[in-house]
Amino acid sequence: MAQAVTWLKRLCGDRERPQTPEGPLNPPRETLFRQEGPGGVTFRIPALLHVPPHTLLAFAEKRSSNRDEDAEFLVLRQGQWDGRRVKWGPIEELAELTLPGHRTMNPCPLYEAASGTVILFCICVERHVTEQHQIVAGRSAARLCCSSSPDRGRSWSPLRDLTDAAIGADLPRWATFAVGPGHGVQLASGRLAVPAYAYYIHGWLCGVPLPCCTRPHSFVFYSDDRGRSWRKGSLLRGVGTGECQVAEIGAEDGGTLLYCSARRPCRCRAGAVSVDRGQSFGLPARCPALCEPPQGCQGSVVSFVPTSRRHCRRDLGLYVNTRPPNEGGWWHPRVLQEGPCGYSDLAVCLDGVFGCLFERGEVHAYEEIAFCLFTLDAVGGTEDGDGSETPCCGEEPVFGVLPPESDGGSSEEGFRDATPAEEERL
Repeated sequence: MAQAVTWLKRLCGDRERPQTPEGPLNPPRETLFRQEGPGGVTFRIPALLHVPPHTLLAFAEKRSSNRDEDAEFLVLRQGQWDGRRVKWGPIEELAELTLPGHRTMNPCPLYEAASGTVILFCICVERHVTEQHQIVAGRSAARLCCSSSPDRGRSWSPLRDLTDAAIGADLPRWATFAVGPGHGVQLASGRLAVPAYAYYIHGWLCGVPLPCCTRPHSFVFYSDDRGRSWRKGSLLRGVGTGECQVAEIGAEDGGTLLYCSARRPCRCRAGAVSVDRGQSFGLPARCPALCEPPQGCQGSVVSFVPTSRRHCRRDLGLYVNTRPPNEGGWWHPRVLQEGPCGYSDLAVCLDGVFGCLFERGEVHAYEEIAFCLFTLDAVGGTEDGDGSETPCCGEEPVFGVLPPESDGGSSEEGFRDATPAEEERL
């Protein structure tokens, strides 16, 4: 754990950063999902998965408006990458991946390499029940669900409800919960890890849950049998943490750590590391180098996507650390796309190419979900701050994600840090 804490201090501490190329990157983009006019059908919450060797799967929520409670079901576009560009198929509606009386939200796909199976996690929430209503009532309206595809997304198994098996007796203490959103990962050990967060009820009065004592905590669901069964890891303690993603990184002793990047509305991300592959995490640390707007926002752990203006969603940018945990490896954020931008997800492709699926628009961030490709060289990661060359992409440079605050996203309510007494009840 000492190694994990040292790594976080290096990652998040104040320091002078090396210079990166000036000006926005603005790689060519392609719109994959477009809003049907202001206030009309809207596509939100992108998730991107690379299925080796040449398939990309782009998921999103289809909503009747941009509000969370107006979500309906998930949609998918399949892409084939030829080494230079991606050819995308038509929009597919995954309307069969629903539970009766529920809306499907928060796509979180991952790839199980041994069997070649794509596993798609999501939550199914009772229709028209908002997250805030669940927090106030102290009763979760969400169900943990997944589907799998043996053929790279062309067909999907019936939706499985994993709620009782994976959460069990803890469910009454969760006001609500969700996965991701974004992508999950398979670790070098073969373990599958799905990022998640829960609003834990720390206080009760006469048997009634107290919303003022309900706090969000990040964690992971994990599987060691290729996705047949799932367990939940321990909730992150300390600071309130919400939407998150995880990535496996190398440790100084030659082993691996699981790094969690989590949202919190304190103008910066929180990071935590696990030495036991996600079963538990050390105390999360605030990362002032990775700024957020006041309420925070979803982020991806392939690359941090911060906003250059802390109070509005503009200018999607990239932070890159090509040699973690070398503190000289962090580059200044490079603007990937100018203008209003929102949630995003990134995927590592082959040959040093990365894909980004992100919300954007000319007036507001919910007009469309677009896709672009870029390389580490284009971002400016060809050499580190000490002048040394960047390692190849097989050495997995660390990225992180940091989009701006969301309209109708997770509420700022409940982000007060847990007290010591509340921690004891986790």
